[in-house]
Amino acid sequence: MNEDIKIWGLGVGPGDPDLITLKALRILQSADVIAYPVLEGGDSIARSIIDIHMRENQEEMIISIPMEIERYPAQDVFDKAAVEIGALADAGKVTAVLCEGDPFFYGSFMYLFARLSAHYVVKVIPGVTSLTACAAQLGLPLAARSDTIAVIPGPLDEIILEEKLLGTNVAVIIKVGRHLKKIRDVLDKIGATGNAYYIERATFENQRIAALSNLQDDIAPYFSMIIVYMSGEVLELKN
Repeated sequence: MNEDIKIWGLGVGPGDPDLITLKALRILQSADVIAYPVLEGGDSIARSIIDIHMRENQEEMIISIPMEIERYPAQDVFDKAAVEIGALADAGKVTAVLCEGDPFFYGSFMYLFARLSAHYVVKVIPGVTSLTACAAQLGLPLAARSDTIAVIPGPLDEIILEEKLLGTNVAVIIKVGRHLKKIRDVLDKIGATGNAYYIERATFENQRIAALSNLQDDIAPYFSMIIVYMSGEVLELKN
């Protein structure tokens, strides 16, 4: 590990502790402080993923995010955390900030990076993303040859959601949550439900996979995703 770097953003993968990269593992086990965000009253998924890899009595820093904050990111929380992490760096301590999946793919670490990188050397270690993990568990490629992929947030308005779906070969719908019924309704409308797959908690022990057409739920947990094969090479291979 480069001794001049005191702040790291570590992608720890989608859930399976064995999917952390060798580089992230090396930095994790040599860091002085392990930091991670937690919703107040909840647990840290990122922390649970790396639990078996932690050194005994390794110092930890919890970035507590209040439940009542409606707008994410919680600006004041990340302001405060950046100051604390900066102080650790000034004291010569190496801090590794955990992020599920990849830090720069919808990861919370991007907000700390924006605050810290102007004053410190901050390095990001990429992690296995939820997209690739879900495709692997599903047993279907995300794309082939000239296929295009769209990553579509579930909270989008129905009209925009439909436009995004119709404009790509493969759609990966993230942040499904309470938007599951709306998403299913849009897919039903455009005739794509038959080629849509639901993946919940990919690579975790309680992973769940289902054809969307067989799913009765109207609400999904945070760690869920829908992959839709609209057209293209993979759809032809699948059929």
